[in-house]
Amino acid sequence: VQLQASGGGLVQPGGSLRLSCAASGRTVSSYAMGWFRQAPGKEREFVAAVSWRGSSTNYADSVKGRFTISRDNAKNTLYLQMNSLKPEDTAVYSCAAVGRFTIPTREKDYDYWGQGTLVTVSS
Repeated sequence: VQLQASGGGLVQPGGSLRLSCAASGRTVSSYAMGWFRQAPGKEREFVAAVSWRGSSTNYADSVKGRFTISRDNAKNTLYLQMNSLKPEDTAVYSCAAVGRFTIPTREKDYDYWGQGTLVTVSS
């Protein structure tokens, strides 16, 4: 499975962005998928995850109510809608996938990773 994240950029505080993660190589319709981020000088942290059907989700407390994870299995694509962005959301965002029916929140539980896309929240 190859994952390609896109959609990052520079946005003002309070603004919105939508990240995409396109999967190729095989269908990921039976894979749980997630987003992680790494801010400068910090360790990578969990952001959100979604089950293979899209019916179950999990979010880090820091993004609950602001970010929404979703997927379109017909397009083999994962999304992260980010609203009310804050400067502390600035990071490189990476997508990941694992062939499980649960929705892991730990980095080590994911098998496939895409390269990151940079999100910068600044005025």
